[in-house]
Amino acid sequence: MIRIALGVEYDGSRFYGFQRQKSTKETIQGHLERAISKVADHSIKSYCSGRTDAGVHAFMQVIHFDSNATRTQQEWIRGVNSYLPNDIRIVWSRDVDESFHARFSANNRSYLYNILNDKTPSALWSQRSLFIPQKLDVRLMKAASRYLIGEKDFSSFRGSGCQSKSPIRNIESIEIERKGSFLTLEIKANAFLLHMVRIVTGTLLLVGKKEIKPKEIEVILKAKDRRYAGKTVSSEGLYFMGPQYPKKYKIPTYKNNLM
Repeated sequence: MIRIALGVEYDGSRFYGFQRQKSTKETIQGHLERAISKVADHSIKSYCSGRTDAGVHAFMQVIHFDSNATRTQQEWIRGVNSYLPNDIRIVWSRDVDESFHARFSANNRSYLYNILNDKTPSALWSQRSLFIPQKLDVRLMKAASRYLIGEKDFSSFRGSGCQSKSPIRNIESIEIERKGSFLTLEIKANAFLLHMVRIVTGTLLLVGKKEIKPKEIEVILKAKDRRYAGKTVSSEGLYFMGPQYPKKYKIPTYKNNLM
């Protein structure tokens, strides 16, 4: 058996999240496994670097699977893409050794929120940005984000139904930038709790709207209570940028992938 890693790009607007579900065929993983199984000529099971929610897009999701089929990298790419809908695409393929695991080998993962901060919503960006009409103070949001950096208990930013055994996560960086009417909020961590990115973003938006002060983030963290943090904002405008792996696996990063 050969272990194959694939880089996957998708527009998540019409899908019910990444993970396969018994109740619907319209999941990213479901489409991928059916397409790969046709090319491999046998049933395959895939593993991903991060399970995205319904409506979330991905610049570079990474999956791996094992197969006894002999295919070149380009044959995997072209073959699988021929069976996928236009809003899911394989962008690269790599043969990897059996020590590689799409989820457990990753050093970190990054998500990015694209926020339209304008008085009027956009037709073109309606499913690719989070619309916030209130004026946002980026300086205050940056100040608040500093309280979230490092290894901490993120119970206050954990969605109900989260199955993780521990609420401890390590946020490596949060970068917030404004470009005209758009704000980008990129967050990198070793891993994320259920809805953690959406709750962190919702809380930082409260700071940006001046509904709470930056230092209150510290109080919210210490409370370890979901009721203290902001709301879980919509997944519109949320992008899974991708994972980073040890160099020995020679897996492209999302930044390399975009060039």
